[in-house]
Amino acid sequence: MNTGLQFNNPELLWLLALLPVLALLRGRRGKQAAVVFSSVELAKHVSGKARIRAGAFLYFLRLLALAALIVALARPQMGKGHAEVESSGIDIMLAVDVSGSMMAMDFAEKDDLVTRLDIVKRTISEFIQQRPNDRIGLIAFAKEPFLVSPLTLNHEWLLKLVDDLSIGRIDESATAIGPAIGMASNRMRDLKAKSRIVILLTDGEDTVGKIPPVAAAEAAKAFNIKFYTIAAGKSGNVPMPQLNPYTREFERNRAGDIIVRYTQSSIDEETLSEVAEITGGKFYRATNQDELRGIYDEIDKQEKTEVKLKHYATYDELFLWPALCGLGLIALEQLLGNTRFKRLP
Repeated sequence: MNTGLQFNNPELLWLLALLPVLALLRGRRGKQAAVVFSSVELAKHVSGKARIRAGAFLYFLRLLALAALIVALARPQMGKGHAEVESSGIDIMLAVDVSGSMMAMDFAEKDDLVTRLDIVKRTISEFIQQRPNDRIGLIAFAKEPFLVSPLTLNHEWLLKLVDDLSIGRIDESATAIGPAIGMASNRMRDLKAKSRIVILLTDGEDTVGKIPPVAAAEAAKAFNIKFYTIAAGKSGNVPMPQLNPYTREFERNRAGDIIVRYTQSSIDEETLSEVAEITGGKFYRATNQDELRGIYDEIDKQEKTEVKLKHYATYDELFLWPALCGLGLIALEQLLGNTRFKRLP
C-alpha cells in the first residue's frame, strides 16, 4: 500500500516563499534596458506596455525553474509500506470428517440441495476469512487422518484446499476420530503460541479403534492443546443421495430430482463431550446450517488474542522529475532569450 508523498528535507520548501519576494523586488527596480534613449520623451509611448515585455515572460520562466529545483532539493519521495504479522499468539488446526456419512443431506434446504460436507466447507471458509492474522491448518479424516495443510498464514491457498475437500479421496468406510486427535496434537505440541486449539468436526463415532479418542485427548491435555468438538448432523434416519459408482455424481430420476435413500445416523456425543472437557474446550451440537455457523462464530469470539505487527516502508525517490523540469525551464529561458526574445545590444 502507498503511504503517500513526503519530502526528505521539507525545511527547504520554505525557500519557495522567497520567490514572490524576488518577483516584487524586480518589479520595483524595473527591468534591464534593452535600448538607451537620449530622451525619455522618445520612449514615452513604449512605457505604457511595460507589462507585456519579453523580459517579464523570461523572468517568469526563471522563477518556475527555481521553484522546481527547490522542490527537487527537498527530495520528494513516494512511500510504499506494508505490515507483517510478528505474532498473533494463537494457532488453530481444523479437523474435518470426510467419511461417507458426510454425504447426508439433512442440512439441505429446499432451494439449497447440499451435503453436510458442503455446508461444513462453507462455514469453515467463513471462519478462516474472519481470522487473517492466525496460523491455521487443516486435517481431513475418514478411515485414517490426512494432513491437508500445515499451519499457515497463506489463507488464500488454505481456502482453495478447503474447497477441494471431497468424500472418496480417503477410504470413506470408517471414521478415525482418535487418530485425528493424535495427528492434530502431534502437529501442534512443539509450537510456542500462547494458545493452541483444535476444532474437530464429525458426524459419527470412532469406528477404527486404533487410538481411543479419550486417550488421545489425555495426551493433548499434557501439551496444553484445547479441543473444541462439534457433532454435526441429525441422529436417526437421514437422507443420503444415491451416487453413480463410476462418476461419483448424484443420480437423478426422470424428473431431474436427486434420488435419495434413508440411512441410520448416530453420533457419539458422550465421547466428543469428554474430549472437549479433558482438554479445557467445549462440545457443540449442530443440526442445521444456522447452528453450525453460530458455533464457529462463538469459537471465533472466545479465541481472541492481541496481534503484534511489524511495519515496513520503502521509498521511491522522485527528485529527478522536478530537477529535470527545472533544468528544462532554464534551457527554454536561455533559448528564447537568445532567439525570439533576444535583447538589442
